[in-house]
Amino acid sequence: MSTTHTAGNGPLTGVRVVELAGIGPGPFAAMLLADLGADVVRVDRPGGPGLGIDPARDLTNRNKRSAVVDLKAPDGPATVLDLVERADILIEGYRPGVAERLGVGPDACLARNPRLVYGRMTGWGQEGPLAATAGHDIGYIAITGALGMIGPDPDGPPTIPANLVGDYAGGSLYLVVGVLAALQHARAHGEGQVVDAAIVDGTAHLTTMIHGMLAAGGWQDRRGVNLLDGGCPFYGVYETSDGGHMAVGALEEQFYAEFVRLLGIEEIAPARRDFGRWPELRKAVADRFLSRTREEWTAVFDGSDACVAPVLSMREAPAHPHLAARGTFTEQGGIAQPAPAPRFSATPGTLRRGPALPGADTAEVARDWAVPALERPARTQESEA
Repeated sequence: MSTTHTAGNGPLTGVRVVELAGIGPGPFAAMLLADLGADVVRVDRPGGPGLGIDPARDLTNRNKRSAVVDLKAPDGPATVLDLVERADILIEGYRPGVAERLGVGPDACLARNPRLVYGRMTGWGQEGPLAATAGHDIGYIAITGALGMIGPDPDGPPTIPANLVGDYAGGSLYLVVGVLAALQHARAHGEGQVVDAAIVDGTAHLTTMIHGMLAAGGWQDRRGVNLLDGGCPFYGVYETSDGGHMAVGALEEQFYAEFVRLLGIEEIAPARRDFGRWPELRKAVADRFLSRTREEWTAVFDGSDACVAPVLSMREAPAHPHLAARGTFTEQGGIAQPAPAPRFSATPGTLRRGPALPGADTAEVARDWAVPALERPARTQESEA
């Protein structure tokens, strides 16, 4: 008998979440809630999501349980609503109107459970000229101005930051903040609500400080010429003699002084305060870094306040001494992966179980959530096999 979801495993222990299976930022948001202890039940569709990734390696489904429900079957929506009645939060990432057509939209769910927090994850939002159109991270961050300011070359194209800025920072994290804030309201006032988490909104919100700098004249509205976008010679990335790279972030005077001393270019240090000499300073920094390997420069700057770090690959990162000492990465089922974050002194989040395989926990969830209707489709499928 599993006790996975009865022990204290994080500050959200006791919170029940229904996740309507999707891809990208929705599952990541639900994973974060699960990492913090919530009992997340992922409602998978028959046949799985069709992403082509082995479900056993889809880490965004860790710490969850999965039940299969066919929302297009006559009794599918009613089964999901049985789960909703017992849930605190629901997360869905369909295009606007799809959940309503399936019979599990906000009106139906809140009618069944007025205290429910209904979290909606989309790129464009629930309304607006683009709301009904398809999209991906790169387009969402493009129209917010975020993509246009990323990259070191003012005359070249922007640098694509994987799908971290839009999907996960502007999307997943804002959805989690939103549903937890709404959960607090629901518990205080007995009133549920809908949280419209649009990636365009969250990504735009992330640029608040830059908009302030722009208004104050401290930021130019083009990339590669500013303090934090690669335009500054003491905030950037430099190649080493072995083809590796070092990241430099020596912004403050005292850190810059330590940086130029350890790099061995103290004679050109005054160029910091002369924009006209920044190209000269950049070349001096680049030339010095090219004189040694990444490992050698890592040793030079180790333990200093120069704000310099080696640029590691994803496979290298877990072995970094600092990350290893903190346990920033962990391993389960032979897969290295980031450990739950952030950390809590009294109620630490834990990695309790690997990725939920579609439908593997249907019987367990039916019992724990007291939703016997979940098991009926499973028996039907077995009888037809």
